[in-house]
Amino acid sequence: MNLARHSITPTSPVRIFNVQFDADCQIFTASTPAGFAVYQAWPLTLLRKRGTFIAFCALFTGGTLAAVVPCHTSSLLFLLGGGPSPLYPPNKVILWDDAAGVEVAELEFRERVGGVACRRGWLAVALRRRVVVFEVHDTVVRRAEYDTCDNPRGILAMATAAYATLLVIPGRQMGHVQLVHLPPCVPPAPLGPPPSVLPSKPPPPPLKHPVSMIAAHESALTTLSLPPSGRFLATTSSRGTLVRIWDTTSGKLLREFRRGADTAEIYGVAFRPDEKEVGVWSDKGTVHIFSLVSSGASNRQSSLSPLTPFLPLPKYFDSEWSYAQYRIPTQASHISLSSTSSVRSSHTDLAADEKCVVGWITVPSQLAGAAPEFQLVVLTYSGGWYRLALPLKASQASPHVAGPPPKSPSESRQRTSSISSVTSLPEKGKGKEREKERKGSRELVLQEYRKYGRWDGWG
Repeated sequence: MNLARHSITPTSPVRIFNVQFDADCQIFTASTPAGFAVYQAWPLTLLRKRGTFIAFCALFTGGTLAAVVPCHTSSLLFLLGGGPSPLYPPNKVILWDDAAGVEVAELEFRERVGGVACRRGWLAVALRRRVVVFEVHDTVVRRAEYDTCDNPRGILAMATAAYATLLVIPGRQMGHVQLVHLPPCVPPAPLGPPPSVLPSKPPPPPLKHPVSMIAAHESALTTLSLPPSGRFLATTSSRGTLVRIWDTTSGKLLREFRRGADTAEIYGVAFRPDEKEVGVWSDKGTVHIFSLVSSGASNRQSSLSPLTPFLPLPKYFDSEWSYAQYRIPTQASHISLSSTSSVRSSHTDLAADEKCVVGWITVPSQLAGAAPEFQLVVLTYSGGWYRLALPLKASQASPHVAGPPPKSPSESRQRTSSISSVTSLPEKGKGKEREKERKGSRELVLQEYRKYGRWDGWG
């Protein structure tokens, strides 16, 4: 008699090939076997959708896309072919005008495209051992090409704020980072009536010539991340235990954070918009939050760290650990946290519920006169949308949940089918206790959970 356990689900799971935030985390794109869609990141809203079997029927009989990369909030999208039946060859990048519904240009290379980073007027394409830079306006012009070490992940990052110039790519030696300065990023054109506040002016030139190379790690790089301004650089290596923050002008190491004691694969780092915190994720399935400033929340340290100046203790005891964490409640624990400035082609076939993308958003405070609050949005490849609050701010707003999120196997599961938000009120007599727990907790707090993909009528 076969007594093996089988998993039974009422519907087939949603299959999402790739999810990408824009540079400011205002919108995101999702690619599925049926096509791609563009969403507003918060509040979650489906803006438009296109089916590959319909939109491109004049050129193809159907196909899939590995990624759809937005260029800020404009109608320009960069399409990468991939998946089980690629719509385009994997050695091409298609420039797509989503407002007109037509291809603008096509870039073809002699090898597979590993990654793409973009900002207003510029595009960088990472190949296995080189990065090619293009200027994108009415025409696409090839401007430069840089040699790199072996870069199978296609990692690169580009600063996207107004007047920013920095592009970071792997160096020719393993563990090194090249810093390339492009022409300043053009500020966005104002919409509507003239703003009451004068536009920002270009920053003064640096007093010293910026460094062009940083020896970041001894082992191979796994991620490169920049804030929009390009003032800092976050790097991680294949060892997966440390995250290093660098000054991109002087090349000086500013901070070193420890994700954990055991080896892991770190998938990326995301800077908060005000550059005071960073989020880090790895294959351990936990999002870590580190503080970059001395004021506010402080990172954890070993109880023996005050003795390190006086005793020859290992460097481990002087490490800084995350002050807040959150474990994504999925069946597996692989997490992908995006810096929103680049896209990487996946070379591993992970299950759809094992991956997600995370970005920072700004949410107005519910307290009168209070400053806006920074929160995280998590997008899983199985169609889950999470909004998380930092522990110090979580008690200021009641969580909004559209059905309960997936729970760990030890917790009971509840059926969910609604996409609209429903306010969950605390039980009577336990409100004060829960507020005290949130204030003292180091866990990010779930504020809202919804679903996207098939649940809003497509995919």
